[in-house]
Amino acid sequence: MNPHNYRIMRIVKEIAGRICAAWALVTFIITFILVLPFAFVSYLFPEPASTAYFIRVSKVWMHIWFFLIGCPIRIRGTEHFKKGMGYIVTCNHNSLLDIPLSSAFIPGPNKTIAKSSFAKIPVFGWYYTKGSVLVDRKSEISRKKSIEKMRAVLKQGMHMCIYPEGTRNRTSELLKPFYNGAFKLAADTGHAIIPAVIVGTRKAVPLNKSFFFLPRTLEIHFLKPVDVNGRGTAALKEEVFSIMKHYLAATGTPEPEFPAA
Repeated sequence: MNPHNYRIMRIVKEIAGRICAAWALVTFIITFILVLPFAFVSYLFPEPASTAYFIRVSKVWMHIWFFLIGCPIRIRGTEHFKKGMGYIVTCNHNSLLDIPLSSAFIPGPNKTIAKSSFAKIPVFGWYYTKGSVLVDRKSEISRKKSIEKMRAVLKQGMHMCIYPEGTRNRTSELLKPFYNGAFKLAADTGHAIIPAVIVGTRKAVPLNKSFFFLPRTLEIHFLKPVDVNGRGTAALKEEVFSIMKHYLAATGTPEPEFPAA
């Protein structure tokens, strides 16, 4: 492709990305308003039935929304979840799409560790809080409370979804170094870890662009459980990091949508 045509293609894609982002935002808001009354029904049930119902509603919502924005969903490895058991699910983190994808499509009731700032958004903050264990990373008290809440989630037979990279991966590496939290929780409680690899979200919402979205197939692959077997935090973290990194390398690293100018 000659430089002139390449520049034209870049401009077209930039415009398309902004239009798609606007469509994604509008459809998100509209479908959220429509699904909200059904989500409120979750308060009629005790836990874990309350969260189980809430996740079913979320799954229906996300199926509709991802369809409307042109993102087919592929889920692999759900057979690794044994009925009646709560797992610690560790996901890689590349995009704002990761949380709605993982929360809705992890099999069974689950909660996600999430930063408390999003809970301040009017109306949506309630929905966000219902599916999350909130934490203010700047507060030691909040971090300690979140650990107890995550233990409670697991005791109730639900899954606890954690992004061990902490924040979105803005580096050129497959994974950022992991924090200890997920693995300490596993070591302390004995609950097995299911590594989960998310593919496609980085291309759909590139980190180097603001208000930009292009439809992509989005995938989440659940890998074989990693049992604790009396091991400590460091050993579990090392094994899970290795499993996820090697799987990502074999799957293929999502590249930025556009090369640097």
